[in-house]
Amino acid sequence: MTTVTRPVVVGTGVVTAIEYGASGTPHAHLVLAHGAGADQRHRVMVALARGIAADGVGVTTFNFPYTEQRRKSPDRAPVLLETWRAVVTDVAARVGAVRLVVGGKSMGGRMASMALADPDAPLAHVSGLVLLGYPLHPPGRPEQLRTAHLPLIQVPILLVHGTRDAFGTREEIEPVFRSLPTRVDFEFIEGGDHGFAVPRSRALDEAAVLNGIAGRVASWVRG
Repeated sequence: MTTVTRPVVVGTGVVTAIEYGASGTPHAHLVLAHGAGADQRHRVMVALARGIAADGVGVTTFNFPYTEQRRKSPDRAPVLLETWRAVVTDVAARVGAVRLVVGGKSMGGRMASMALADPDAPLAHVSGLVLLGYPLHPPGRPEQLRTAHLPLIQVPILLVHGTRDAFGTREEIEPVFRSLPTRVDFEFIEGGDHGFAVPRSRALDEAAVLNGIAGRVASWVRG
């Protein structure tokens, strides 16, 4: 598998994107964003990107400006959304007619969903959305739902979510996404938390869980 690092201009700055070449003829391309607490080189992001690419789907990950600059606090939403638009524009110009799907871990996926739901400047050329652990609400604050924009999304969605995620349990999140007007497919990680860690009693290590997620995502994106 080959990886290529590219600069992407965002406003007056630059962020780094990493492209993971698909094995064989690529069926589609997935742009995948990291969560709030780690950048694109976190082991989970790298494992997922490699696993998806090995299954025939090209992947591009990228840093948001705050992780590029090694700051701890995430950028404000307008900057995160501007970054998403810049990266998708850059990737779309390179992959051409190949199907383009976007997604991300937690905050990265939430920002992708907000960009797709923006009626004034939606992400162009995108045919699907992959959400890896959607942050339905802050932990312990179920009344602070992050759902107002979701009904505006018009592309199919794959939601991969741990059943004991503190940002929204299966019982909380499934009814929300089943009510959306677009097609939503679910992949629940039994016992998984927000980072997809599962109890030792399941006898599954991190690599096995992530391999399973990568395979499910690649299959869904290809389909």
